[in-house]
Amino acid sequence: MNQTEVRGGLWYTEEHEWVRIEDDTAVIGITDYAQKEMKEIVFVELPKVGDKLASGEDFGYAESAKAVNGLFAPLSGEVIEVNTELEDSPELVNTDPYSEGWMIKVRMSSQDELSKLLDADSYSGLLETLEE
Repeated sequence: MNQTEVRGGLWYTEEHEWVRIEDDTAVIGITDYAQKEMKEIVFVELPKVGDKLASGEDFGYAESAKAVNGLFAPLSGEVIEVNTELEDSPELVNTDPYSEGWMIKVRMSSQDELSKLLDADSYSGLLETLEE
């Protein structure tokens, strides 16, 4: 299997979302592993600005030729920005999942929820068990 990129400085979920913290804002997307598993992403449905999210609930979905996959909120909070580039260019999730392919920005309810997420080393360990 191709090497899966796991970036340091991010938080991860077991459902393969990533979180980058910028002050009290969480930037959220799906991991390199997730986009490779889904193959070519052709459509992304995201929430609206102002929507409230609870940790673990779905906030949208990504559709590929292979399947429709739910997207799950790693943290609770309010959606303050949505990556509208994905409406016309959903392939950004495949080509650059950690930068241009980000999905939503959320004003976090509590940074305490970060303790439930995986750091890069822990997420890499999870991937090793999946790729065996």
